[in-house]
Amino acid sequence: MAKSRDGSRGNRTAGEKIDSWHDTFCPYCGVGCGLRVGVHNGKVAKVRGNPDHPSSLGDLCLKPIHLPGALDTPDRIREPLMRMNGSRSGEHAVKGAFHSVTWEKATTYIAASLKRIVRDHGPDAVAFYGSGQFTTEDYYVANKLLKGFIGTNNFDANSRLCMASAVAGYVSSLGSDGPPPAYEDIDHADCFFLIGSNMADCHPVLFNRIKRRKKQDPEMVKVIVVDPRETRTAAIADLFLPLRPGSDVVLLNAMMKILASEGKIDRAFIDRHTNGFEELMEASDPVSTAAAAKVCGISESDLTRAARLFGEAQGVLSFWSMGLNQSVNGVAKNQAVINLHLATGQIGKPGSGPFSLTGQPNAMGGREAGGLSHLLPGYRTVASALHRQEVEKFWRAPAGNIAGRPGLAAVDMFEAAARGDIKAMWIMCTNPVVSMPNIDVVERAMEKLELLIVTDAYHPTDTTQYAHVLLPAAQWSEREGVMTNSERRITYLPRMVDPAGQARPDWRIIADVGAAMGFPQAFSYESSNEVFDEFSQLTRGRVCDYSGVSVSRLKAEGPLQWPVPEADHPGTVRLYSGLHDDQPVKPVEKQGGDGELLHAAKAGAEPEASAPVFATADGSATIHTPAFVPPAELPNRRFPLLLTTGRLRNQWHTMTRTGKSESLLKGARQPFLEIHPVDAVRRQIENGDVVEIRSRRGRVWAEARVTEKIREGACFMPFHWGRLAGPYSAANNVTLAAVDPISKEPELKACAVEVRLRPGYEALRASKPFQRLAKALRR
Repeated sequence: MAKSRDGSRGNRTAGEKIDSWHDTFCPYCGVGCGLRVGVHNGKVAKVRGNPDHPSSLGDLCLKPIHLPGALDTPDRIREPLMRMNGSRSGEHAVKGAFHSVTWEKATTYIAASLKRIVRDHGPDAVAFYGSGQFTTEDYYVANKLLKGFIGTNNFDANSRLCMASAVAGYVSSLGSDGPPPAYEDIDHADCFFLIGSNMADCHPVLFNRIKRRKKQDPEMVKVIVVDPRETRTAAIADLFLPLRPGSDVVLLNAMMKILASEGKIDRAFIDRHTNGFEELMEASDPVSTAAAAKVCGISESDLTRAARLFGEAQGVLSFWSMGLNQSVNGVAKNQAVINLHLATGQIGKPGSGPFSLTGQPNAMGGREAGGLSHLLPGYRTVASALHRQEVEKFWRAPAGNIAGRPGLAAVDMFEAAARGDIKAMWIMCTNPVVSMPNIDVVERAMEKLELLIVTDAYHPTDTTQYAHVLLPAAQWSEREGVMTNSERRITYLPRMVDPAGQARPDWRIIADVGAAMGFPQAFSYESSNEVFDEFSQLTRGRVCDYSGVSVSRLKAEGPLQWPVPEADHPGTVRLYSGLHDDQPVKPVEKQGGDGELLHAAKAGAEPEASAPVFATADGSATIHTPAFVPPAELPNRRFPLLLTTGRLRNQWHTMTRTGKSESLLKGARQPFLEIHPVDAVRRQIENGDVVEIRSRRGRVWAEARVTEKIREGACFMPFHWGRLAGPYSAANNVTLAAVDPISKEPELKACAVEVRLRPGYEALRASKPFQRLAKALRR
């Protein structure tokens, strides 16, 4: 960990002069660390931790330290590009089959093409795929154009791949999206339940804070880690549960049953604030703890200990991420974690709460801005007639323009494009030809589209090579905007340097196209601040109330946690803090669309204040009865192993930035597969061998890493590499596109595979030159 409590650490270059320092926000994971960036000669030269940012307190990981070398590189797109002859093969893309055009020509062409496709095929023939790396302003303008004026809800984002199940879990259990706790609750908790989250690698700064809390009081503070892999996160665990992939709901329901049977629940809280507890108990009664432990692949004693540690703690914080969300059972897994907190009253008080961690810097802000195909700004939904009317009136869009049915979610969107139902797609700030499951389908979609617009900072990527029109995006350091991290904290990002070439902010590009399509009044923004002010007013009275936030206030006061309903409101540390007051709780008076009760935070409230009831019709949370659904693909004789995919500590997403750093590439320059020694011996695989991982959909080649840190019967591979690194380098060659029926999030954490030596490798390994080299390396 590269960290600095006083901001003095970071990348150092002896004798290098810094012309100016700027406080900003890290463009990587959802922790939302504050950075202090040094600029020299118009370039980002140094990055340090910002000790004044309340989310990270000066800490930072290695990834942002190496940003200076990844920003102004030869592969930056510096001007709009269009295909000369319609050819879009990977070979032509790399060799430069694009030619440069003016922004006016590109904008006019895109607008005319979209209008033609809408006229000929209807608005649902158009789709937009965005990113949790958008600023809130980008999300808002794109949402407004697609849903309000083009008239399609086919606007989804790569957040569908990571946070959709958490959103559905919060909404169905608590009545609203939004994590209740804050990072400062780490300092008050005495039990941490980390499930489906390798925080040490994926959210390292936050994990570092848990480590410090554990070190302060190692006997009192307990850590439970649940993961099929024994990761760095498990190193601090008092109890590590190497769960069988996909069995989380069985574990969580069994823990609930133990808590109830041993009297470790908060009966008064259950009675006052929840519905559904008795139904859950009735459903779980026939399942014994021993049977549940067998399904999970752990001991009955460890399962019981996990429940007792949870139930006996004064303050429990549960953290989870993709391990729960990326599953056909993802929403049920989220509900089951939230159930434990509701049944024990571990919510709305210091040191407690169910906390989903976002994987991208503004995945939270995107949810608030309506950045998924079923949402509208301010935690509204397209399914609500009242919400549609509110937003249409605010946008001054034609009445009835916002469709009443959700648009296509990510997997459905690319499948529709592959069938030819989607004619035009605009992809911004993401690389789906690497990150989506079963990328054969995604590539077919790219080839089938009549019009593919891609906006990115770099070319070539696996996605940009398919574009008809390629637009240069101003990235992180070259534009201003606002982002919101996992703890609901809103941070302002200043423009620190000039954009590369003619690159423009994403919101500006979208607004110009909207104006060119015939909607100039709706998209006549002069600045991102103007966009933010419009968005914030649309959240007034909503759970995620930003209406007391302005860019000028963020500049003057620093980051704020929503809800912030008035200009003098200090922000809200944790949600539902009134639940533990002694007085009877009454529903709030304020009511939103379709009977949805909203928080009514008052101006001048204390920083911890929030509405005392849940955002449901009766003010009560719902304890669900989540049913166990196994992975969509189970091992069989042909494919006997379960593959799970994930991130590496020093890489991020598809490596378009982090892959440019030699330092970050150390330890993993090529794909690898972790496999248990028992499974390796059965296949005559040795550490360092090149293996082929094959599924029903495809194959991938990787270096074998034989380790007991992955449970027998499972294997792990990082997903960062795409086919530009080699046709068999992409983990998503083999993953499947099965989705949770509620959240539509794909199951990227479990698919059935077989592993064997790569064809031809066995003969190579047996050759004398290879054996001599191997012997020399072992010395």
